[in-house]
Amino acid sequence: MSDYMELAKKRQSCRTYKDQKVEHEKLVKCIEAARLTPSACNSQPWSFVVVESPDLVSEVAKTTMHLGINEYIGQAKAFFVVVEERAELMPKIACMIDSQYFAKGDLGAVTLSLCLEAESQGLGTCIVGLFDRPKLRQLLNIPESNGIFLVVAVGYPSGDKVRDKHRKPIDSIVRYM
Repeated sequence: MSDYMELAKKRQSCRTYKDQKVEHEKLVKCIEAARLTPSACNSQPWSFVVVESPDLVSEVAKTTMHLGINEYIGQAKAFFVVVEERAELMPKIACMIDSQYFAKGDLGAVTLSLCLEAESQGLGTCIVGLFDRPKLRQLLNIPESNGIFLVVAVGYPSGDKVRDKHRKPIDSIVRYM
């Protein structure tokens, strides 16, 4: 089994975190891994806000807690906020297709890069899509021209048990021809 396959099997959404600060250097390494992620026409339609100040971490966590869900996010010690920037494709392609066409896929890929690098460093992550966008935008001073794609909670997992993954059987998702 390759190292990547082991990492993919181990990575899971972390919902319990230790009361332990995440080292700044580890967060930077996650951003570096994300920066290396490929994108359509090398457009790199992303930027990041790394939230590690305890007071701001608490405020970001509050933007994700709705209707009694995501309460565990308050235990996270840092956040990556994945911001959607305007994608600029090559002129030959941009004249045929909207430059944002590939951006969502690119943003998903960059988020996975963040999470896998975090996992490789012993950090747990949880990708959060439900949050108060206007409040988060104001809190982090994110321009209206940019979308807020996802929030990724980060911290040291309080347990090391890898849960069983419930996935569709491989023969139900692939055709070989």
